[in-house]
Amino acid sequence: MARTYSHLWPGVPLALLSALLFGASAPFAKMLVGSVAPQLLAGLLYLGAGVGLALVQGGRAALGIPVTEAPIRRHDLPLLTAVVLCGGLVAPLLLMLGLQRTSAASGSLLLNLEGLATMLIAWVVFRENVDRRLILGALAIVAGAVILTWSGEGAHLDTGAALIAAACLAWGIDNNLSRKLSSADPVVIATIKGLAAGGANIAIALLLGASMPPLFVTGAATLVGFLSVGVSLVLFMLALRHLGAARTGAYFSLAPFIGALISVALLAEQVTGQLVTAGLLMSVGLWFHLTERHEHEHVHHAMEHEHTHVHDDHHQHDHDGYVTEPHSHRHRHATLHHTHPHYPDIHHQHHHS
Repeated sequence: MARTYSHLWPGVPLALLSALLFGASAPFAKMLVGSVAPQLLAGLLYLGAGVGLALVQGGRAALGIPVTEAPIRRHDLPLLTAVVLCGGLVAPLLLMLGLQRTSAASGSLLLNLEGLATMLIAWVVFRENVDRRLILGALAIVAGAVILTWSGEGAHLDTGAALIAAACLAWGIDNNLSRKLSSADPVVIATIKGLAAGGANIAIALLLGASMPPLFVTGAATLVGFLSVGVSLVLFMLALRHLGAARTGAYFSLAPFIGALISVALLAEQVTGQLVTAGLLMSVGLWFHLTERHEHEHVHHAMEHEHTHVHDDHHQHDHDGYVTEPHSHRHRHATLHHTHPHYPDIHHQHHHS
């Protein structure tokens, strides 16, 4: 019997949990950035993600736990390379440099711009559907970011804020490219991204004269990287599969609030009127994103692809013999015409008038 799932599940919880883990990275990285060169710290964070996820894969194989995800194919390699460069090399380096020049709380809230950049690129470049509530939410987030950078002389985007904004743009590009890879195994993608980006950043930092920090600092950085970069990235990739880039980026906007809260609690940073006002505006923006509902009559055109799935309303094909669920194989979708709430996931990429 076919099973039907809510359009909110599991994409929204995956995106929110990813945001929670990533949101913790800015204040913890701020605590480490004083004793580690920025590029070296970026490398350690991503290397921790790659090594940690590689150990997870090794443990999965040793325990005989079956892998139900689709493998990476040769045609995925150019996209994977671009994802590693944008999201693994350029963006984390810009973030570390920015955190050196601004407070952790402000840096955390400015990371809201990643969701905005992701949404704009998805809307303008990749023609993903964006409705009124998403636009209103984005405007509220932008207003919060403007207030956050306001000084007595007017709006002032200092060097640290500009570097963090540039990092968000690079991650916005990364997120949209990652959406096209989201059908494949996210653990493998995140492992490759972590190992490649981490190794490259560490090598470049050492060549430029940086020295490795004490063992305790190195261990702390890799642990933060495993959770806040590695596990968060796997969850984010899974959310992309269910929500599309624009909406995953919108839900991911919760991350800066988590970061700001941890910054105030751990680093004793001052709670200013600007911070509270910006946080309230960004909360309104997030509320618009969370309360969006998209439903209309739509047509699924015949298509063939590969990804992990169960036999729900969108997967009605036969198998030779008994199979367990979920499973992954190349399968074909017949034309389907129906109505239900949905997001632009890997099965709902139709155009809107």
